[in-house]
Amino acid sequence: MPGSLFGHLFRISTFGESHGGALGVVIDGCPPGLALSEEDIQPELDRRKPGQSKITTPRKEQDQIKILSGVFEGMTTGTPILLLATNKDARPSEYNKLMTLYRPSHADFTYQQKYGRRDWRGSGRASARETLARVAAGAIAQKYLKEVLGMQFLSYVEQVGPIRAHVDHEQVTLSQIESNIIRCPDQDIAEKMIQLVEEVKQDGDSIGGVVRGVIKGAPVGLGEPVFDKLHADLGKAMLSINAVKGFEIGSGFAGVEMRGSEHNDPFTTDEEGKVIPQTNNAGGTLGGISTGATIHFRVAFKPVATIRKAQQTVTKEGAPVQLEAAGRHDPCVVPRAVPIVDAMGALVIMDHYLRDKAQRGLSSEL
Repeated sequence: MPGSLFGHLFRISTFGESHGGALGVVIDGCPPGLALSEEDIQPELDRRKPGQSKITTPRKEQDQIKILSGVFEGMTTGTPILLLATNKDARPSEYNKLMTLYRPSHADFTYQQKYGRRDWRGSGRASARETLARVAAGAIAQKYLKEVLGMQFLSYVEQVGPIRAHVDHEQVTLSQIESNIIRCPDQDIAEKMIQLVEEVKQDGDSIGGVVRGVIKGAPVGLGEPVFDKLHADLGKAMLSINAVKGFEIGSGFAGVEMRGSEHNDPFTTDEEGKVIPQTNNAGGTLGGISTGATIHFRVAFKPVATIRKAQQTVTKEGAPVQLEAAGRHDPCVVPRAVPIVDAMGALVIMDHYLRDKAQRGLSSEL
């Protein structure tokens, strides 16, 4: 399957470059009858867009989305939905000197080697600007899952550099997440994170962080073992996001320090007699299938590769050169990565929900 396609029954195909004319996505498989307008999609894009605060890139893009197909009389028709947003503040000339050299820790070198050519204008498809299309598609998936299943996607910034918040992800609300520019629900820790990002930015450098993914209300039974386990597809989705270097679900790597008697999640029943796990070290899945508990995971983002500090690199011909990169870049990507994590989570859940529905429908006829 080509690398710009994602999903099976709810499938998206993204297109566009950072400094090209536009970015967009075609969504195939959205059920008919969902009330949908551009106003339903725009809020998620506003959370992702550049220039929204003093700790993000100063590039000014409103990222106004347009629905060009698949919606009639305010409702989805079941046919492919085309979403498009034009670039308004592209400045490809700022990247002229990058035509002949490779930026350290960037995709310049690998794209050149793989394709024999590359879009040096802000990295083309390797730019995080590509995620606009994912967020637009994810907004539709979130709307459907909220209306049909009552689901919520509440990712937030848990860590920036060494500064980590310790909050109960079960209690976090959207208003807490959106109450500050770093999108950390712990207000005191958020201030420390913001201060660190400002210091790093002033120094011409960048820093990484961790986004805690939180998905509430997923029904029991989502996931297609053995190769399309739910947590495996979530891992693929998160690792496909620009700058992501790590993914763990539930207890993750911390689980190796626990005994089985500590790590196991005992079963009990709720007030309605429904079987539920008492604890959630598993992160909301067992055997690759959702348990009905909150799905929670951590996504690690590396420091942004493009920095103002002098770095040693080489030209395409292998000649050594020192680079002091210009341009407009985030000193830390995690505040703007929060809606991207939500979007990718929603795309995975939406696809698995439709696959589960199709499978159960077929099995009920046998």
